[in-house]
Amino acid sequence: MRGNHVLGEAAVLAGCRFYAGYPITPQNELPEYLSARLPQVGGVFIQGESEIASVNMILGAAAAGARVMTSSSSPGISLKQEGISYMAGMELPGVIVNTMRGGPGLGNIAPSAADYFQATRGGGHGDYRTPVLAPSGCQELAELTFLAFELADRYRNPVMIVGDGIMGQMMEPVVFPDPIDPKDLPEKDWILTGCKGRAPRAMFSMILDVNKMYKHNLKLQEKYELIAAQEVRYEALGVEEAEIIIVAYGTAARIAESAIEELGPNGLSVGLFRPITLWPFPVKPLRRLAEKASKIAVFEFSTGQLLEDVIISVGERAPIYFYGIPGGVVPTPAEIADFMRSVDRGDGTIGRRIEV
Repeated sequence: MRGNHVLGEAAVLAGCRFYAGYPITPQNELPEYLSARLPQVGGVFIQGESEIASVNMILGAAAAGARVMTSSSSPGISLKQEGISYMAGMELPGVIVNTMRGGPGLGNIAPSAADYFQATRGGGHGDYRTPVLAPSGCQELAELTFLAFELADRYRNPVMIVGDGIMGQMMEPVVFPDPIDPKDLPEKDWILTGCKGRAPRAMFSMILDVNKMYKHNLKLQEKYELIAAQEVRYEALGVEEAEIIIVAYGTAARIAESAIEELGPNGLSVGLFRPITLWPFPVKPLRRLAEKASKIAVFEFSTGQLLEDVIISVGERAPIYFYGIPGGVVPTPAEIADFMRSVDRGDGTIGRRIEV
């Protein structure tokens, strides 16, 4: 299946019954798919009049107890940030998909990963966090979509899935997890379903009492600390004996893996460290590897956003080299193999060494 269609089918099979969104390339195949698929299972598809309207529609549906999703691409996600912050503050679960494109501004529709800061640092206003999942292929698109809905419900928090146009358009075989019937999900005793037969409930986005807001924020931080402790996910390939470890995620990780294969078994000793959760970032696992590796290389489709988390993780334990491609340009595995040869030489011909 095509990646964007995988996301749509996985959402339906995971129990999503409400989607609202607004068209923007390169994610349009996802809402197009859901516009036909959701009515087949008694779900609701709405093309909102804007990104802002759409994110607030999923806020309302989440408050009523539905598993909800919205999606967009870079500038559209920027418009949704206020609503995402509201959902985090109100502790409402929901899944947000960002199929990233070149930027800043309106940019272009080419693959990019320049929304890393926006995704991992909250993106909107206030002290809040969203778990961020970064699949690297169609099978993970399916599995991580299921996980996104599970985490959203478990922690009552928005969860973001980030990809790009390559991932949305690639076609690969997929085995979906077993479908979930929304009727079989645990009861949500906090949702707003009317007052008949029980005491009234309410949800507040505005808390004017500063002491109550203070306590609410501390409660949220305790939840984020729990997520950071329990939900770290990553993949490490050939890292135990590697002299060089390249850190990459998403499509960039696929290219890096091909580059390592191109170097061959008699080439450089290179391993791949791929964060699957961009937040919480796998700081401790990468830190442990950096204590054994001679060099750390970072490759991403942006100018150094992933790099900052690598610097935080590695510090001065190993020299760090960086190669970032902005604006939607996609390098070949051969180019990344040349970058790793440059890292091995330590000459900085391709990319640059980062002074920590």
